Amino acid sequence: MVKTDAFQSHLKSLAAASAFHPLYVFSGDEPLLMMESIDLLRSKARQLGYTEREVMLQERGFDWSALLNAGQTMSLFGDRRWIELRIPTGKPGRDGADALKQFSAQIASQSNADGPETIFCIVLPRLDMKTKSSAWFSSLDEAGMAVQIDSLDRGHLPSWIAGRLQKQGQSIQSGPAGQRALEFIAEQVEGNLIAAHQEIQKLGLLYPAGELSEEQVRSAILKVARYNVFELSEAMLAGDLPRVNRMLDGLKGEGEPLVLILWSITEELRLLSKLKMASDSGESVQQLLRANRVWGNKERLYPAALKRVQSSQLRQAVQIAAGLDRQSKGLQAAELPGDPWDGLRLVGNLLR
Repeated sequence: MVKTDAFQSHLKSLAAASAFHPLYVFSGDEPLLMMESIDLLRSKARQLGYTEREVMLQERGFDWSALLNAGQTMSLFGDRRWIELRIPTGKPGRDGADALKQFSAQIASQSNADGPETIFCIVLPRLDMKTKSSAWFSSLDEAGMAVQIDSLDRGHLPSWIAGRLQKQGQSIQSGPAGQRALEFIAEQVEGNLIAAHQEIQKLGLLYPAGELSEEQVRSAILKVARYNVFELSEAMLAGDLPRVNRMLDGLKGEGEPLVLILWSITEELRLLSKLKMASDSGESVQQLLRANRVWGNKERLYPAALKRVQSSQLRQAVQIAAGLDRQSKGLQAAELPGDPWDGLRLVGNLLR
């Protein structure tokens, strides 16, 4: 089993399909780091022709033969495939353990000088030593590459935040004031990397590239509107137009940046469109929600929105959002109201 540094080195070596392992196993309890590592690998695979994707979720009653069959069947369209198996508990059970050992042997027996026809990715939570030494996990580790994604130590969080800001062209002022600003962000997110990631994105939306002062950081992080931007997206998903209009009035009155609101709404529209296309093709909505990491209130709101909103309405809402994006950058969007806030009301009306 390798750590993140070795996995990053492996990623850099993936210049051809022949460099891929047929199997990757990811284990960890930090969702953001897990998601980003898997996405980096999948992006490399997609660039080299692994364009067909399938996601399996192991839950009660899971048919393990589906995994075994997937390793033996060819793509219907002749494309190379990427198949994910998510085991949320990290405990496959007796039948699952036997199936995984059989699957590992199946993978090990296959050899292709041009690279595997199918790349398998198994996603597990953080594993204890007993599980790591189990026969089923050891067989997976031997058949491919097992990667352990460790959590970030709290003491390293400020430097991690600084590195993320640098990737989006921003930096914190040097000296004690800058260190205080980084520590302040770390304290506010309480070690939650997804929350830290969202705050970093917010800073990128609110301020241009360049150096950020401690005052700018504190102002952005502390600004919690009475009408929350993310609650607005939930109101839109619920189709509650009166609440959407009240929240837009409140957000506008409080001076909440339009670009931040538009980013949040656009992300929801993109995901809703993606899920709509997949569900209309007969895929399981619950599996789609889990595969796209939809949790909490939205796990209830998305299925209702998928039933309520037509594909044509979604396409129109996405077009309006694109026009609002042009408006926010000072460009013309003749088909939209002059006030972008009224354009957001049109989006809300289409989702009711």
